[in-house]
Amino acid sequence: MKLLVVGSVAFDAIETPFGKTDKILGGAATYIGITSSILGVKSGIVSVVGGDFPQEHLDMFTDREVNIEGIEIVKEGKTFFWSGKYHNDLNTRDTLATEVNVLENFDPKIPDSMQDAEILLLGNLHPGVQLSVLEKMNNRPKLVILDTMNFWMDCALDILMDMIAKTDVITINDEEARQLSGEYSLVKAAKKIHTMGPEYVIIKKGEHGALLFHDNKVFAIPALPLEEVFDPTGAGDTFAGGFAAYLAKKGKFDFDTMKSALIVGSAMASFTVEKFGTERIQEVEESDMFSRLRQFKELTTFDVELQ
Repeated sequence: MKLLVVGSVAFDAIETPFGKTDKILGGAATYIGITSSILGVKSGIVSVVGGDFPQEHLDMFTDREVNIEGIEIVKEGKTFFWSGKYHNDLNTRDTLATEVNVLENFDPKIPDSMQDAEILLLGNLHPGVQLSVLEKMNNRPKLVILDTMNFWMDCALDILMDMIAKTDVITINDEEARQLSGEYSLVKAAKKIHTMGPEYVIIKKGEHGALLFHDNKVFAIPALPLEEVFDPTGAGDTFAGGFAAYLAKKGKFDFDTMKSALIVGSAMASFTVEKFGTERIQEVEESDMFSRLRQFKELTTFDVELQ
């Protein structure tokens, strides 16, 4: 199955307790596109960059057979830029700078070559932009996956609710799930979000793993314990990319397949945090992914004798 990714292709400047970077490649669609290529899934990116975006980054996508016909280049504009500083726990951060630039007037254009994509992954953008993508598709994809954040809940809730109603899978973190639902219990929060439209609700808990909810079923996975964690930027996007790419590879959207997709997403995200930006995930090959999946299996498989 084809995977269509709509999201930012951007620049980041990151500071953590372990070091800092100058302006480097970032953006949700970037992490998702790289991750899907590792799984051997045909994907295409719809985004916008400025004339300052290096050709070498575009070549990186094409070398990975990621379709970039949907990446618009505004020659006279500048690419979206974000700068942040993480605290010692790496779970909290301060935004130092946000320059929206060409993303401010982003009008997604779906190339003909991706109109038949069966899976649509909408990265964290204004919900009005996300809705416009659905309207521009000739046919509704078989699966619509939505990523959003508390910022849109604060300033664009009504249109966000319209987008959520058209969504099959929503992926948000625990804080956002509580804000969206008004419930502290994540089980109650997921049930309430179900009533808003999504059939599947994924609640990310950072270093504590993730939860998958469907009807009255719940599946929980841990995060893989790592010796080195340098930079959590893009981990959530890599998670979403691994999740969506696995579903595209299998061509099934039942609960059991979603469970496996959750594990693949978490395994891929565990690579991203090991170096700054996209550096580590660009090094990963399929064999590395299988090795890490085996680690997950060993981490979560056990027998219990009750007598």
